Amino acid sequence: MSKTTKTLQALRAARNAVGLALLSAGVWTSAAAQKVNDLPGGPAVNQLNFAPPVTKIAEEQHWLHWFMMGICAVIFVIVFGVMFYSILKHRKSVGHQSQALPEPIWVELGWTIVPLLIVIGMALPATKVLVAQKDTTNADVTIKAVGMQWKWGYEYIKGEGEGIGFLSTLDTSHRVMSNSGKPEATDDYLLKVDNPLVVPVGKKVRIITTANDVIHAWMVPAFGVKQDAIPGFVRDTWFRAEKTGDFYGQCAELCGKEHAYMPIHVKVVSAEEYSAWVGEKHKAMAAAADDPSKVWTLTDLVKRGESVYAANCAACHQANGKGAGPIKPLDGSAVVLDADKGKMTHVLLNGQNNGAMPAWKQLSDTELAAVMTYAKNSWSNKTEQIVQPAEVQAARK
Repeated sequence: MSKTTKTLQALRAARNAVGLALLSAGVWTSAAAQKVNDLPGGPAVNQLNFAPPVTKIAEEQHWLHWFMMGICAVIFVIVFGVMFYSILKHRKSVGHQSQALPEPIWVELGWTIVPLLIVIGMALPATKVLVAQKDTTNADVTIKAVGMQWKWGYEYIKGEGEGIGFLSTLDTSHRVMSNSGKPEATDDYLLKVDNPLVVPVGKKVRIITTANDVIHAWMVPAFGVKQDAIPGFVRDTWFRAEKTGDFYGQCAELCGKEHAYMPIHVKVVSAEEYSAWVGEKHKAMAAAADDPSKVWTLTDLVKRGESVYAANCAACHQANGKGAGPIKPLDGSAVVLDADKGKMTHVLLNGQNNGAMPAWKQLSDTELAAVMTYAKNSWSNKTEQIVQPAEVQAARK
């Protein structure tokens, strides 16, 4: 067998192997695609058009898209129709000869004025939409979206929900699926997050974008929104969702090796549901901030306790802890100095002297522990004793 024949056989074998691999991949892809359905508020299988709009701006963008497409299609048909007609009708093979034609002024004016009018006709509605997209005034809720590799941080800085903040990252189960190389057929693959952005329906929501590291972009197609998030700069955009539901997007700026793991999930809810969510979120944040299982240092508790004492205790016990009149001093108090921390804890939780010293159960475990530690280690009280929030929590039971 000649060397050339062997080479040809090797090439045929390689071709067959590649073909088999492509066929197998096509069958696997088709089978997987058949198991995936359209994701409401997100991408659709074999999607060709824009996402269904849920904001007025997105509707205007859709109309503008088809309006421009129609104008371009008409121009295409006219220009290429005239061109091909001229080529076929006046070709040399049927006897036509080239000739010098006059250049009347009306032709010059025509192909200058007509395109100008077309451009103006396209620019007017486009400008209207662009101006509306940039009008972020009079927002009902303002949210700061901070892009970072590879997650989003949200801070509610104005309106109902002010003070709420959290990180939104890709759900762990989807990261595991991706890392396995054999993801399951799921409609929201790489779009599921642990903490979605929650907004009320029918309210104008302003999104302020920035970034901590590289350039990102906050994009939700159903809202018609895409705004770059640039480190050191602040940009903004807005939307007003007109129906409830879950809507998805992604970072639209290549931002590193895990760019694909930076989804956006916006949950649009009714006004009542939003208010309930805000209340729950505030409670959860307060509980997280005052985690009773946290072990504090003496310095940190004293510092925290100083502010609690100034806000709640100094009015009666005085800033110097000396008390006044019937109000007993804390400086040098036997209860405060006692090594049995349960005695002071009992007083703060239950009060004493028939209400002359009220109970302070409304304060959190951390606040009570901090103020007791402060009293035990301030003025002439130098006990070095620490009351941990867990001890207060146990005393409440």
